[in-house]
Amino acid sequence: MRYAQGGGLTAERRRFRERIRYEAGERFARGEKSAVIARDLRVSERSVERWRRAWREGGMEALASTGPPKLPKLSDGQFAELEKELALGPAEHGWEDQRWTLARIRALIFWKFRIECSSAGVWRLMHRHGWSWQSPARRALERDEHAVELWKKDVWPQVE
Repeated sequence: MRYAQGGGLTAERRRFRERIRYEAGERFARGEKSAVIARDLRVSERSVERWRRAWREGGMEALASTGPPKLPKLSDGQFAELEKELALGPAEHGWEDQRWTLARIRALIFWKFRIECSSAGVWRLMHRHGWSWQSPARRALERDEHAVELWKKDVWPQVE
């Protein structure tokens, strides 16, 4: 299920769902049928069966919330270390130019902390700590402004 604004459940909503699972667990112990529990708690029978299976294998503890998904893979201390490494620049870490890319930051995280994460995970991590993507402030030296203006005037209208 997807949630608005790209987020998951709030802490309050997680606690509410956990209470429902605990209530179901108490009813499992009393021997009530899944259909009755599902109807009373206003959840699907499939969810009740999944909870019952977890309850059988692990008791009430198995019905506890596992917390929010996608917890940050780096602690605040590790991120502070990463920022120090980023400040040294890509050349210090073996790359020829001075551009940090998500792939390079991802590789640095793996080399430094032995933590695997996706490029999207790196982007979320950096964004969470106030970093943003940057574009070059200057134009390419080889840029021909006259040719660009001609292209905009002659070619672009035909493309549209």
